[in-house]
Amino acid sequence: MSERFQLAEFNFGTLKYDWEDKRVSDFRNNLERVNRLASRADGYIWRMPDAEMDAAQNEAGGVFGNARTASTLSVWRDVDSLSNFVWKTIHKQFYDRKGEWYDPEGNGNFVMWWIPEGHKPTVAEGMERFNHMKLHGESDFAFGWSHTRQN
Repeated sequence: MSERFQLAEFNFGTLKYDWEDKRVSDFRNNLERVNRLASRADGYIWRMPDAEMDAAQNEAGGVFGNARTASTLSVWRDVDSLSNFVWKTIHKQFYDRKGEWYDPEGNGNFVMWWIPEGHKPTVAEGMERFNHMKLHGESDFAFGWSHTRQN
């Protein structure tokens, strides 16, 4: 019996302004819309629930400990399904506007890796993969778009 794998992705950044600031309202007001679209996309499997992600983002001494952090941890069937969602849906319109909302410093934090089918990754796991990629470059352990030869 061979083990099946799925694709985990983790992305994070720091907003320029507080979540309540009107300058990020278009971003904030469309999160649910984009997440709902993702949940209906072909190949979507799972996304870390908002309450768990908020706790990881805001916990003092935690992974981020910064109230302006915005992040997503999700699981997809494969690279093609994630790529289609990211680059061929309304998500891309918001991605193209990231400069309006995110600090340029420390933005574009993104990593993918393969997980056993049914595994739900944690933020700590995502940070471990991201840090590994940052230190050692892209590999099968942790990679970005260029490693997939997709984008």
